[in-house]
Amino acid sequence: MPSPIVIVPACTAQIGNHAFHVAQMKYLDAVVRGATCLPLVLPAFGAETDFNTVLATADGLMLTGAYSNVHPSHYQQEVHNPALPQDAARDATTLPLIRAALKRGIPIFAVCRGFQEVNVALGGSLHQAVQEVEGKFDHREDKSLPQEQQYAPVHQISLTPNGEMAQILDGVLQLKVNSLHGQGIAELAPGLQVEARADDGLIEAYSFGQSGSFALAVQWHPEWDLMNNPASIKIFNAFGQACRDYQSKRGKSE
Repeated sequence: MPSPIVIVPACTAQIGNHAFHVAQMKYLDAVVRGATCLPLVLPAFGAETDFNTVLATADGLMLTGAYSNVHPSHYQQEVHNPALPQDAARDATTLPLIRAALKRGIPIFAVCRGFQEVNVALGGSLHQAVQEVEGKFDHREDKSLPQEQQYAPVHQISLTPNGEMAQILDGVLQLKVNSLHGQGIAELAPGLQVEARADDGLIEAYSFGQSGSFALAVQWHPEWDLMNNPASIKIFNAFGQACRDYQSKRGKSE
């Protein structure tokens, strides 16, 4: 059977004098090596995207982290810190794409910005500066450290007993994860199920699948150093298997 196709929406970036659609290699590598699927990068064309054509060829959707944040107008807030980067083209692409993919039952795995995007797309809201919220930790990385230390595990999360993530991880209820985000979930969107929390109560993972479809989102970065992290491998393996199952089901209906 051909490799399942996983759509990976691009960010936009200015490199020198030219504008680019870009996707970080670590996410694409994780789709190939962890999920054993073929990533297909989707340009951030927003409303010009033919979402039906894209999703007709898709067996999965992965929403990646990014330097930019979801624009707060999508959850009825003003910009808290204008110095932080935005990516309106990505927002205009991913938010409708998430809703359309979910309706089709396409497997979805979302990381960091993707985790925040899904919550916003389905009607939730974000803390724009978690470190300023009373009772919450500072979840940002120390940018003065080498990259390997920025992505090192730094805090515990507690998984929901008998939740989907706990089942994927064979019953594990405590996990140490990395933390490289300044924003986080304020109000969880309707229909989302909490799968893990940090010790300060901040939601670190949730599921949102319908009718048994795979739909999981995490705030940390399991794609980093993937092949040396058994828990991350299990998560990507589960996503990949869901994509193969969807591919098989889609093939039978064509």
